[in-house]
Amino acid sequence: MTNIHALIEQMTLEEKAALCTGASGWTTVPVERLGVPELVMSDGPHGVRRVPDVHALGAPSLPATCFPTASCLAATWNKDLLYEMGQALAQEAIALNVHVLLGPGVNMKRTPLCGRNFEYFSEDPYLAGELAASLINGIQSKGVGTSLKHFAANNQEFQRFSIDALVDERTLREIYLPAFEIAVKKARPWTVMCAYNKLNGTYCSEHHELLVDLLKREWGFEGVVVSDWGAVHDRVKALQGGVDLEMPGPRPRRTQAVVDAVRAGELDETLLNDAVRRILNLVFRSAETPQEGSFDLAAHHALARRIAGEGIVLLKNNGILPLQSPRRIAVIGRAAREPHYQGGGSSHINPTHIDNPFDELQRLAGPAQLTYSEGYPAIASCEQGLIDAAVDAARNADVALIYVALPASKESEGYDRPDLDLTAQQVALIKAVTAVQPETVVILNNGSAVTMQEWIDGAAAVLEAWMMGQAGGGAIADVLFGKLNPSGKLAETFPARLADTPAHINFPGDNGQVRYGEGLFIGYRYYDAKEVPVLFPFGHGLSYTTFAYSNSRVSATTFNDVDGLSVTVDVTNTGAVAGKEIVQVYVRDREARLVRPLKELKGFAKVELQPGETKTVTFPLDFRAFAYYHPGHKSWITESGEFKILIGASAADIRCTETVMLRSTLELPSLLNRESTIREWLEDPRGRPVAEPMIQEIGERMGAVFGGEGSGSDTIGMDMMGFLLEMPLLSVLHFQEAALPAPAEEFVDSLLAQVHESVPVSG
Repeated sequence: MTNIHALIEQMTLEEKAALCTGASGWTTVPVERLGVPELVMSDGPHGVRRVPDVHALGAPSLPATCFPTASCLAATWNKDLLYEMGQALAQEAIALNVHVLLGPGVNMKRTPLCGRNFEYFSEDPYLAGELAASLINGIQSKGVGTSLKHFAANNQEFQRFSIDALVDERTLREIYLPAFEIAVKKARPWTVMCAYNKLNGTYCSEHHELLVDLLKREWGFEGVVVSDWGAVHDRVKALQGGVDLEMPGPRPRRTQAVVDAVRAGELDETLLNDAVRRILNLVFRSAETPQEGSFDLAAHHALARRIAGEGIVLLKNNGILPLQSPRRIAVIGRAAREPHYQGGGSSHINPTHIDNPFDELQRLAGPAQLTYSEGYPAIASCEQGLIDAAVDAARNADVALIYVALPASKESEGYDRPDLDLTAQQVALIKAVTAVQPETVVILNNGSAVTMQEWIDGAAAVLEAWMMGQAGGGAIADVLFGKLNPSGKLAETFPARLADTPAHINFPGDNGQVRYGEGLFIGYRYYDAKEVPVLFPFGHGLSYTTFAYSNSRVSATTFNDVDGLSVTVDVTNTGAVAGKEIVQVYVRDREARLVRPLKELKGFAKVELQPGETKTVTFPLDFRAFAYYHPGHKSWITESGEFKILIGASAADIRCTETVMLRSTLELPSLLNRESTIREWLEDPRGRPVAEPMIQEIGERMGAVFGGEGSGSDTIGMDMMGFLLEMPLLSVLHFQEAALPAPAEEFVDSLLAQVHESVPVSG
C-alpha cells in the first residue's frame, strides 16, 4: 500500500500545487519521479464519453453504450436495475481506460424548463438520492470512481456560470441537499463535483460552508471535491473553500498563484496538503483497477433495451394497447426513423449501435403492413404538406403510431426550454391525425414534462419514452405489442400548463439572482398544497394488468422516533398478465410547529407479480422519515404527535392509510427570546410553566387573553385575545410596566433565564 503521508513529505510545493489542477481536459498531473500516475476522467452519467485526445474537450468520443438518460432511469424506480447498469458502465470505463465517470447528477427538477433535466432524476430528493446511490454503488463495485454532481442548487442553465441561487436554509436542507446526502452516505462516491453557480452570494467553488463544513465534516465525505469544468474563479479561494481538484488544465498561472499564496502566508499549507492527500488517495485507489479488456456490446445493448423498457411510462390507454394484431399500421413522425435517444451537451455519447424504431416495429408486427410518414421536419418549422400526407396514411390504417421528439433547439444542456410545448407543427400533426384516426398512439421522446392539453383527448394512448438510449426503439416496440408490460412511473409531475408550476414567477431570475421563492414546495409538494390539478401526478403510470393493495399494517401504532417503524402491505396482481407495480409510501405530519408539505415520499419498491399472485412488501421508516429541518435548532428534529402513513400507486392514488403516534426522544433547547410572542411562550414546553402565571395576570388585568367579560371586543372592535397572543410578551409588558417589580426588559430576561436553566423536555 502506498504511503500517502510519506509521498506528500517528498513532494515540492510546486508539485503539490500542480497536482491540484488538471494536466489536460480529462487528466490529472502525474509526478513521475515519485511514481504518481495520472488519473483519467470522462463524462458519463449514462455512457462513457471517452475522447482519444485528452486535450480536446469536445472531440468525437470512442464508441460506448448509450444507456437511457436519468429521466428515464428514474421512471424505472428500480434500484437493482440501476446497480446493474452501473456495473456495465464500469466495465466500459475500464475497457476505455477511464478511472472516474463524471456522474450521476442529482439536482432537483425545480422547474420542467431546465434544459438539463434529462440528466437529473426527479423532483423528489428521496427518490433521486436512492437511485443515485444504487448507480454509484454499481459503478464503484468494479473499481471505477464516480463524481456526484452538481453540488449544489444547480437547477437551471440560464446564467449557470454565475447565477446566484438564493435559497433559505430549511429549503436547502430538505429539498436541494438530501439527494446528495443520501448518495454520499450510502454510496461514498469517490468524488463530488461542485456547481458553477453561486449559492446565497458565494460561488459554490469557494463555498466553505457547503464543501467543508457540510460535505466533508458533517457528512464525513473522504473523497475529492472536483470543480465543474471551468467553475473555479480564484484558485486560492477555491482551495480555502474546499475544492481539491480544479478542472480542466493545464493552468500554470493558477498553479503559481497557489505557490505564491503559501509562501506569502496567505494560504495555509496544511489545506493544500489535505487536498493533495485526497487526490493521491483517489489516484492510487483508481490505479488498483487494471485498465484493460473489452466489454460485451450485445449484452450491454440488451441491458439498455431492458432499462428503456422499464422506464417507459404508459400515461394514457383507452384499451388500444397492447396492439391486437392490426393489419395496417401508419407510422408517423421523424423520430420513428431518426430516433431521439439522448440529449445534447457534455453527456453526448457515440453509441455502439442504434435501434431504429420503425425497423423494430416491423420485426414484431408480423404480417401487418407498415407505412411511414415524416410528419414534421428536422427543424421547428411548419410544413402543411407533411401533415396532409400523414393524415392520408392514418385514414387508411387500422391504427396510427405518432413518434414525436422535442428538437435539440428546445431542450439541451446550455440553455433552458422556452415553454413546455411540443413544436407547433407537432401539435398540429397530432390533432390532424387523431381527428381522422381515433385509434392513435402518441409516443414521446423528451427529457422532462411536456403539456398535452391541446391534443391528449384525441389520442387513444400516450407513451412517455423519454430520451431512451440507443436500444429504446426496440423497447418501445416491446411495449406497443405487449411483449413487455409497461411498468414505469413518473418521477416528476406533468403539469397542465406552465403557469401552474411552482417556480413560474421566480424563474429564471434577473439581475444575476434567482430566488427560490417557492421554498419547500416544489413538484407534488406544491400541487398538493395549492390544490392545483395536474395533467399526470408524480408516481403515475399505467399497466396492462391491475393491482390491488390490502392488509396494510405497521410494526407499532406508538413508537419512539429513534426506533423507527416498519410498514407492510400486500399487493396482488388482479389482472390476466404478469406485471410490475411500484408501491410508494408517503408520510404526513398531522401537526407541526413549522409548515410541512401534506405528504413526502419516504419509501418505494418495485414488485413483480404473476397473474393472481400476492406479495408482501415491507418498508422501514427511520428517524429522518418523520423529521424536518429546524433552522432555529440547526438540526433535524421530530415532534411528538400523530402521523399518517399513506401507501399508494402514485402521489394522487393512495390505496391504504395507517395512523401512528410518534414519541420524540429529543431534548431540544428553548428558542424563546425577547421577541417571542405570548403564543410562543405558551406553546414552548419549558416557557409555558415559567410565563403562564404572568400571562394569566395580564389577562385578568386586561380582561382579554382568556376571553372574559370586558375583553374589549365591544369597546375597540377587535378580539383582544387573538391580538395579544401574537404580540411579543415584552411589548405587552411595556403597557403593564407600572405593575412590574422591574423594567420590562429585565423582567423578561429573568423569565428567559429560568427557561434556559430548566430541565429539558422532550418535543
